[in-house]
Amino acid sequence: MTSGELIRKLTDRSARVGVVGLGYVGLPFCMAAAGKGLSTTGFDIDPDKCAALAAGRSYFEHIDDALVAQTVATGRFEATADFSRMGEMDVIVICVPTPLTRHREPDLSYLVRTGEDIARSLRPGQMVILESTTYPGTTEEVLRPILERPGLAAHEDFFLAFSPEREDPGNGAFTTSTIPKVVGADTEAERRIAEVFYSIFIDKVVVVSSTRTAEMVKLKENIFRSVNIALANEMKIVCEAMDIDIWEVIAAASTKPFGYMPFYPGPGLGGHCIPIDPFYLTWKAREYDISTRFIELAGEINSAMPQRVVERLAQALDAHGGKGLNGAKVLIAGIAYKKNVDDMRESPALKIIELLERRGARVAYFDPFVPVIPQTREHAELAGWKSVAWRADLAADYDAVLIVTDHDNVDYAALVAHALLIVDTRNACRKAGVAGGKVVQA
Repeated sequence: MTSGELIRKLTDRSARVGVVGLGYVGLPFCMAAAGKGLSTTGFDIDPDKCAALAAGRSYFEHIDDALVAQTVATGRFEATADFSRMGEMDVIVICVPTPLTRHREPDLSYLVRTGEDIARSLRPGQMVILESTTYPGTTEEVLRPILERPGLAAHEDFFLAFSPEREDPGNGAFTTSTIPKVVGADTEAERRIAEVFYSIFIDKVVVVSSTRTAEMVKLKENIFRSVNIALANEMKIVCEAMDIDIWEVIAAASTKPFGYMPFYPGPGLGGHCIPIDPFYLTWKAREYDISTRFIELAGEINSAMPQRVVERLAQALDAHGGKGLNGAKVLIAGIAYKKNVDDMRESPALKIIELLERRGARVAYFDPFVPVIPQTREHAELAGWKSVAWRADLAADYDAVLIVTDHDNVDYAALVAHALLIVDTRNACRKAGVAGGKVVQA
């Protein structure tokens, strides 16, 4: 199949789309594509996910069951664990995890395995698009050779592109379709196919000149955030030493209508992007004998925040009754990596819990979005922990409450009313209008 034939199939909606990885990126992608008339098949190694979707059930808090059920009912979406069916697809989109190893080096094992699965049934005329965040050059240097093993040539027999995902779970202001989509490919024909494909269900498509450029776009976006959050965290440390309220400073600075954008301090970075993506670039830069000192320093500052939060809690306990961390009962309020989602990936709360236990504290947590801590790569020993049940006077059972995630549906007034001490890393109490003498900013 030629590029023109594939474009015609996309235009008349007869093309079949396969999405590999039905996580926080892949599932909403499927909903958006199928919702605009594309026959979409989701592939995942977890058969339980496939079964849930077939029954019209979502396994994410921010994706409604009704949307899944409605999309399945159209007949344009199905989920399967049978990867041999990828040969049926015209466009294959890869949305698999790209984490870091313990040594902060890229772990492309999921991508490599997916590439091998695709290669087994790859046929002429198919387009493969990588959306997983990675370092510049991955599409051409890692994925392309795997796909070419059966004897097909990229850019000639099959088509290749990269498009960075921009999902923001829990952000109701944007959806998959309304977030502008960047896409890059190395030939004009591939760029045109990708543009036509995404334009079917994305409001605005931005085409760049190559896969490497598109890969760098994603890193630039998230490194920008990482560096500015690190600056906010460092400013917070300085402000604490000077007895200045960093939150008041940020609020006042935000009144400037130009040349300033607010970023906020916190207990550490979480999620699948900001704690990870900068290290993809620092790793790749070493190949060119370039030291990315600025980016690495930001990573060091952000990575150190859980320890600083624990120290701040210890100081606050000493100041409020002289009780140290050893033996103290501590309630962690919110353990998801960001508010209003059930996403635990890279959550700083997990590191904080481990540090507190190491100091002898007795720790429990409350999170309305995370009833049970799932299995994670770095904190396996916490898997299976259950959230305590909410009641208005819950805080009275503990020596201190540590607010790590500022979910909107938490009764902060009740926490403040019954707590002996609250250490707030998100300014949640003040935003709720209940700050007082027992609330310590961290």
